Amino acid sequence: MGFVKEFAMFLQESGAIKFGNFKLSSGKESAYYVDLRIVPSFPHQFRKMIKSLQNLISEKTGLDSFDYIASVPTSGLVIASALAIETLKPLIYIRQKPKDYGTSSLIEGKIPEGSRVVLVDDVGTTGRSLLNAIKALRDAKIIVDSAFVIVNRLEEARENLEVEKVKLYEITDIFEISNVLHSKKILDDQTLGRIKKQMGIN
Repeated sequence: MGFVKEFAMFLQESGAIKFGNFKLSSGKESAYYVDLRIVPSFPHQFRKMIKSLQNLISEKTGLDSFDYIASVPTSGLVIASALAIETLKPLIYIRQKPKDYGTSSLIEGKIPEGSRVVLVDDVGTTGRSLLNAIKALRDAKIIVDSAFVIVNRLEEARENLEVEKVKLYEITDIFEISNVLHSKKILDDQTLGRIKKQMGIN
């Protein structure tokens, strides 16, 4: 069984993906909820996920094409931290808003101007948190042209990042996960239909 199929089954069995009616942080209604914060509680699956991400980055951009890994708190940062250890790449992270004490910096970590980064997060929806991070990095004269997520929810994150000339890559997406679970008779036709409608697929 390939990683994506195994990962889809794991997400369902662990409760990291749930189906029903959910309100997202954006205020939108959703037919499902993905919570990858559960994954590090399962170290074998967590390590497989990190290795899969490392392989994807190697394949799409190459590990020599960037100097630093950048992420956003909190769940993306857990993934990026493990990836930094595996790849021996230095890590920085970007706050959503400056802390109101100390240096008031948006970017945490030490990174010189002109450094090249790849951006890592857990889930891509509209890409809002990634776009905020891209702006902060570019304001600091740091080069970013690619971003990686574990799961793409296929709700315009890729298109929104393309506007900023940043390519978005993912290990898998909600369509792929849903089709795996539907083929295993875990997801019924009606729920699959709701998910497709949410993605704008008829």
